[in-house]
Amino acid sequence: MTQPTAFRRELALRLAARGVPPLPLRAGKVPFGNCTSCTANMCGGRPNMKTPGPCSCPQPCHGWAAATTDPGIINGPGWERAWRDAAAVAYHPGGAGLAVVDLDDAEAIAWARASLPATRTVRTTRGEHWLYQGVMQSANAVRPGVDIKSTMSYARYLGPGTGRMAALPDVVRALVVKEPAAVRPAPRAATVPAPPGGGECRHRTPTYLERGIAMAEQRITAARAGIHATVYRTFLAVLSTHGRCGCLADVHVARLFAAAQAKGESPRHCTDAWTNALTTLGL
Repeated sequence: MTQPTAFRRELALRLAARGVPPLPLRAGKVPFGNCTSCTANMCGGRPNMKTPGPCSCPQPCHGWAAATTDPGIINGPGWERAWRDAAAVAYHPGGAGLAVVDLDDAEAIAWARASLPATRTVRTTRGEHWLYQGVMQSANAVRPGVDIKSTMSYARYLGPGTGRMAALPDVVRALVVKEPAAVRPAPRAATVPAPPGGGECRHRTPTYLERGIAMAEQRITAARAGIHATVYRTFLAVLSTHGRCGCLADVHVARLFAAAQAKGESPRHCTDAWTNALTTLGL
């Protein structure tokens, strides 16, 4: 047994003892292929790989789902050849209760330092991994050079990192929030026409509408994380309450856009969020 093989297996056992499910990676930072019994998911894929959890195969099959904290499997004969051929050790962040923000380049790192709360950081060959305590959906390319690795994903283990680990913030969760696709041409940024009227006005007095717009501005202004999602949900709430009677005017829309842009949203992003909210409500 060569030293690298022993070292990687011992590293995997140490991770497993800390509740971090490891798995071996072959050259190219990719998992080992499925065994003969699991080829083409003939085994059913546990079940069809749609939910997080370990694979029941005694060999390192099914990618991220091979990760386990069972020392019997890690030391077992099914993994013996994998450890001999392994090039690195990875782990399943979601199985450890973690989310990894994978930053691939200097630009992505600069964005993280300006936008995300400080947390434990691990240096990688191209950038950094920012580790947060919490589990979320994994997604690639949520921003240029930024991937999220948590449930149903794996990350290469490159050391414990430095710094105190923070709780998973809403601003990271919001990176995977998808708005409904717009199905109509987007209006201009700050001159979005108010929805057509025709229905009975429920506001009775302008004070009701003014209070609604002011509360929406306050909600956007007070947001400390998940700005993108907050803006969209606020636009949706305003249109749901005030968008069908014709009382909502361009000046009100402009105030909402101004509040969003003051929090860092671009005019185009505001327009897209407004249009998607209109589409969602059928206005």
